[in-house]
Amino acid sequence: MTETVDVPIIASPPPVYAHPGDAGADLVAAEACRLEPGARALVGTGVRIALPDGFVAFVVPRSGLAARHGITVLNAPGTVDAGYRGEIKVALLNTDAEHAYDIAAGDRIAQIIVMPVPRVRFLAVDVLPESARGEGGFGSTGYTSNGGTPA
Repeated sequence: MTETVDVPIIASPPPVYAHPGDAGADLVAAEACRLEPGARALVGTGVRIALPDGFVAFVVPRSGLAARHGITVLNAPGTVDAGYRGEIKVALLNTDAEHAYDIAAGDRIAQIIVMPVPRVRFLAVDVLPESARGEGGFGSTGYTSNGGTPA
């Protein structure tokens, strides 16, 4: 069992977890809007939180909205820092090229995940230690140098 963290919140309604063990709690729209094909909108949730130092909240897409309607969080994950006290808004994007999508106040539009984050110290060095991956970048895992998959 993981530790429970108390997060002061101003919200009506507050985010809720759909199922026991879920990582993300649902954020709902505080306002109605229409997302035309390819359009984006910043949608208010009415949620304001006070995260403890050493924690961050990530705003992430809801898989059902993405799969069924092409609605995603534009800057996923959206980062809410511990010192931020304003309303959490969600930058939504309609990736569907043909159909508009209507959002009503109270619709679930995203999820919020609260996680601990360590404070790091960046140490300047001349050489980095070796690793199994090395300098392989985007898409390098599972592909050969000619773009095919390994045998």
